Amino acid sequence: MARRPLPRIPISANDRIARSRELARTAADNATDVLHPLITISRGLRLLAAAGLRRWADTPKDRRGPALFLAAVCVLAVALLPYGPLLGLIGLMGVAAWKGRVRTPVRTGPDESQVARLQALHDALVPYFSVPEDPSPLFAHGGEWAKAFSDHEFDGDGRLTRLRVAYPAYFPDGEPEARARIEQLLHAKSGRGREYLFTWDEEANRLLMSVLPPLPTTIAAQRFVTAPGELVLGFTDPDAVQRTVPVLDGDATRDAPPVVWRTGPRSTEPHLLAVGHPGSGTTSLLRSLALQALPHGDVLVVEGSGTGEYACLTGRDGVLAVECGLAGALAGLEWAAHETERRLIAANRARQAGHPAPEDARRPLCILVDRPSVFSHLAAADGRPDPQQLLQVPLRHGRAAHVTVVVADQFDSLEFLNETVRTHTRARLVLGPATPEQVKSVLGAPPHTTPTSDVPPGRGYARMGTGAVLRLQVPATPDPFDEVASEEHRQAVLRLLPERQATGAAETPGDGRGTERETEPAGAGGTPAGPHEELPAGPAGEPHTGPVPEPVASAPVRASSAPVPAEG
Repeated sequence: MARRPLPRIPISANDRIARSRELARTAADNATDVLHPLITISRGLRLLAAAGLRRWADTPKDRRGPALFLAAVCVLAVALLPYGPLLGLIGLMGVAAWKGRVRTPVRTGPDESQVARLQALHDALVPYFSVPEDPSPLFAHGGEWAKAFSDHEFDGDGRLTRLRVAYPAYFPDGEPEARARIEQLLHAKSGRGREYLFTWDEEANRLLMSVLPPLPTTIAAQRFVTAPGELVLGFTDPDAVQRTVPVLDGDATRDAPPVVWRTGPRSTEPHLLAVGHPGSGTTSLLRSLALQALPHGDVLVVEGSGTGEYACLTGRDGVLAVECGLAGALAGLEWAAHETERRLIAANRARQAGHPAPEDARRPLCILVDRPSVFSHLAAADGRPDPQQLLQVPLRHGRAAHVTVVVADQFDSLEFLNETVRTHTRARLVLGPATPEQVKSVLGAPPHTTPTSDVPPGRGYARMGTGAVLRLQVPATPDPFDEVASEEHRQAVLRLLPERQATGAAETPGDGRGTERETEPAGAGGTPAGPHEELPAGPAGEPHTGPVPEPVASAPVRASSAPVPAEG
């Protein structure tokens, strides 16, 4: 029986055309794959020929003859070499293949997500940078962001790290409120949690926004290379100051830009005020300043918090006293006031006699007062004088007497600082998280960057007098007795501490450098001795050789230069 043929599927004319196109496309792809090396070499030869023609056209006519002769000599040399023509042909094909390869174009512009972010930022700025009267505004709803934005950079997460904004000339860029609105909007749209720097170019109507890297927190307390009377408050951005000092950062040594505070008679900001929240690093700052001041002078510490953060300084050489109680604080600050007066009188009499000031009147004295507002509350409750009143003489006349006062307190107690402390502490620091309003209330100027809410201890801002506001990171100076702190940083602090004083020397009254603990002198309420007491000896313990000044009616009563401790 004959086999029946299979039924045929009817094929229309359109199906035949589509099938023919598919076959032709497949054949073309296969031919392209087979002929790809030849196509690449042909493209390269064409590019080489075009480059040669351009070079020939650019060659002056008087040099074409020598160039043609040199080319002919090269071709003849290749032809005469063994296997020269073959090697020359292979080299030519290799150069042509390299020249004719298909290069993947490098993407230079932003991707789709970045374009969407830039467009959203452009639309958000329209209400601030446009007016209805502008015939061709830079910022308009649905407009092109490329006309207003340039120099844009993104990080790995697609967030802006740098952007240059062109704004219209009628924008009031000289008004702080208008600037603050733009900076706040850019900060919110570009991503919170980072510190932004805004640079306004009012002449060119340009605003540059850049993200600042965090300041390093790995620099520990150490000996810094500074001139006499200079103290390193911390470190800032490289372009903020014109000076660097070598520092030990971990196991490596590098140059870091410091924030230097100049003290002494030639300083325009002889006293300092540091403000922060609990745990912001103000105590670490005072410890760092004490360690830097001890090699060149004496230090008196008055601690109002009563937590024993300065116990490591007790009994050390150069540390006059570490007072934590109200009575001791009053006695120590009263001694500091009389010591300032004594230095002024001694220096004045020496100048009148044509001699330099005595050595004990020129030895730097640093008074560190932590949380004086606590003592003010205690003194008011106990009916005793406010310790801040005793700071008036060192603050007013300390610069001429080589006396420096450093006051640290918290934001919630800032209103309890008296007017004298606020007026004469022209070097200001704000540490820890703070709002722009809080920074401005302390420094007298708003921060030049956007403060962040999560900062490490010791991070903040500094301003010397009427200078610029600088970012600041205080060197890590923890309490060496704090077991929670880094062992490396604790050992760094211990290495900087001076030797402990001998017991006999610490109990000798009349020492020009003061004592740590001694018996209370005569007088009610722990007040220093009267005006008939002899002048103290010099810093090395030798007897005073200068003239004993007669009582002066206009001069305050002088006291012993030794600090008086707390009662009991």
